[in-house]
Amino acid sequence: MYWGNPNLYSVKLGKDMTSLAGPIVKHPKIQDYQEGPWFWKHDGHYYMAFASTCCPEGIGYAMSDGPEGPWEYKGHIMDHTVRTRGNHPGIIEYKGKSYVFGLNYDIMHLKTFAHAEQRSVSCAEMHYNEDGTIREVPYFIDNVVEQVKPFNPYRRVEAETMAWGYGLKTDRYVPGDESQLDYNPTNMYVHGIDNGEVLIVRGVDFGKKGARTMYASIGSDGYGCVEIHLDSEDGPLAAVIPVSPTGGEKVFNTFVAKFKPRIKGTHDLVFKFTGVGKDLFTFDWWRCK
Repeated sequence: MYWGNPNLYSVKLGKDMTSLAGPIVKHPKIQDYQEGPWFWKHDGHYYMAFASTCCPEGIGYAMSDGPEGPWEYKGHIMDHTVRTRGNHPGIIEYKGKSYVFGLNYDIMHLKTFAHAEQRSVSCAEMHYNEDGTIREVPYFIDNVVEQVKPFNPYRRVEAETMAWGYGLKTDRYVPGDESQLDYNPTNMYVHGIDNGEVLIVRGVDFGKKGARTMYASIGSDGYGCVEIHLDSEDGPLAAVIPVSPTGGEKVFNTFVAKFKPRIKGTHDLVFKFTGVGKDLFTFDWWRCK
C-alpha cells in the first residue's frame, strides 16, 4: 500500500515477499483517508486504519470481507483533534487485548508549542463491537493503559527500559571503541542525564522475599549519585548509588547499592539522578538480587 498520498494502491507479493505476484491496483477513494495505512485481520474481518484528513488528523478505518477490498469506510478509531497531527496508526493484538498506537507532540509540548517534527508514540487499548466495528477511543493521554504483567527486576534490565524519562537521551555503542568494557553492537545506553532528572519503571515486582541489592552499570567522568525511590519521585528512599569517575562516559563500571530494609512487593521504581552540572554520567543497565 502506498504511503504519503490520498490515493490508495495495493499489490500482491510473491512468496519471497519481495517480488510482485500481480498488478498494482488503485482502489476507489476512501472517505477521510489521507495516508499511512495499517492493514490487519481480526475475527474474520479485514481492517485498514489510516491517518485521517489533516489538519488536524485523527485515525480513521475501513473494513472489507477480503484482503484486496473493496473497502468500506467505518468512521474513526480516534477522532480528529487539534491536540495532535501526523497521527499515523499501528494496531496489534497481545495477550488477548488489542492496542492502537499513534503519533503525537505531547512530550514536545512540555517544552514548546512551536511546530517541529518531534513526534512521540502513544498507545491506547482498543475494543471491537459485536458486529466487528471498532469503538471510538478517546485521545491517547485521556486513556489509562493497564500494565500487561508485573515487571521482573531480577535480570539485566537495559536502562533505556522506562515508563517515563523526560530529558534523557539514548545512543548505541560505536563499533571499534575499545574503551567500552561491556561492548555489544546492538546495545543502547542512556545519556544526557542532568541533575534532578528521573527515570521511572512501573509495577516492579520484588516478590515476598524481596531484593537486598541493586547492581547498576554506569560510566562517568565525575561524581554524582543515583537515588532509588519507591512509588514516586518524592517517595521512600530505598538506596543511594554513589557514582565516581570510571575513566570516561563510555567506560562502564558496575556500582552496587544495598536496600535496607529489603524491598518487597510491587512498586514503581524511580531512579533520580543528582550531581553538579549537565551530562552527569551514562547509564547502561541495572538488576536486583
